[in-house]
Amino acid sequence: MFELTDKVIIITGASSGIGKSCAIRCSVQGAKIALIGRDERKLKESLSLLSGKGHHIYVQDITLYNELVELVSNIKEEMGVISGFIHSAGIETVLPLKLTEPKHFNEAFAVNVISAFELVKQIIKKKNINPEGASIIFIASIMGVVGQPTKTVYSATKGALIAGSKSLALELARNKIRVNCISPGMVKTGMSQALLDKVTPEALLEIQKAHPLGIGEPEDIADTCVFLLSDSAKWITGTNVIVDGGYTAQ
Repeated sequence: MFELTDKVIIITGASSGIGKSCAIRCSVQGAKIALIGRDERKLKESLSLLSGKGHHIYVQDITLYNELVELVSNIKEEMGVISGFIHSAGIETVLPLKLTEPKHFNEAFAVNVISAFELVKQIIKKKNINPEGASIIFIASIMGVVGQPTKTVYSATKGALIAGSKSLALELARNKIRVNCISPGMVKTGMSQALLDKVTPEALLEIQKAHPLGIGEPEDIADTCVFLLSDSAKWITGTNVIVDGGYTAQ
């Protein structure tokens, strides 16, 4: 039902965490993956775990917006027209507002939001996009839906992705391009593990209790991506799929 045979899927943040799992899961379903990240060594590690053939890595700082035209053009020329995009690259800022400076907002929005929409701008060009349709997925966060102390910057970026995706979904629907967000709860990645390692046992227990089904795995998000990329989700656009183990149900 969720096969992606020969579909070219671009994934940012593909060198680790959710992006890496998305690349693996999509390749199992037959997709050809364009893995984007800044660390060539880690990208090669991700590449070695993929099923099938026809995958490529692209070492790129996606905040260098003037280079994205060439990046997407190269992907299309080397791999074919683009059928899907997962924006998984992101940075998490944890700061109380009194310690926050404009540079923190600028850095977070550059990676989490602006680069996502700038990449989409290039992907949807007629020469690059699959004329039969495509699926765009932004990895947002439940912090874009609910709040948490010290997460103002991060929440602002994820909320921007969720809101912006709805308008973009309406704009691109006539071209058979679907746009959705996925908002994970806490998932076991290198980024989240670094945070968990710093908290007290009592605080860790509270975090675990806040997720009735437990802390998630990257594959939980990747599997949702596979569904939204597939033709089984052909009537889904402009929505934010919350995958959080029950966090926001309380």
